[in-house]
Amino acid sequence: MSDAEWEKLCDGCGKCCLVLLDETDTGRLYETNVACRLFDVKKRRCADYANRTRIVKDCVRLTPANAGALDWMPESCAYRRLARGEGLPDWHPLLTGTAKNVEDAGVAVMNAVNEPDIDADDIWDYVVAVRPRGRKKKPRPKKRA
Repeated sequence: MSDAEWEKLCDGCGKCCLVLLDETDTGRLYETNVACRLFDVKKRRCADYANRTRIVKDCVRLTPANAGALDWMPESCAYRRLARGEGLPDWHPLLTGTAKNVEDAGVAVMNAVNEPDIDADDIWDYVVAVRPRGRKKKPRPKKRA
């Protein structure tokens, strides 16, 4: 798959750009409605995609090699789904030809605020959900000879 084809897999939901709070003692992952400072809330896109990993130190570049291992990615993410051997969801823009279905399916980031616009001490006030960690793909049983 080419880089351009890989990039087209993104459905534009924006969930990978949300601040997540990882409660390590319980293993819970809390999703907030606080977006990265580079995230354009109206367009649901990164304002400086080409330079994002240089500007935002904890921004992760998704690749075919790491997509299946990032357990914080949303279950609906095409990158995660393909890494697990699943197909695209029926609302995906590559299947429907429109990004509007991402909103209609309820997976698009809506009403987010940017990180610089909040007081960091109040971050827990912005929790909107507990995000399930990604399922580990079960290994297939080996065939007996």
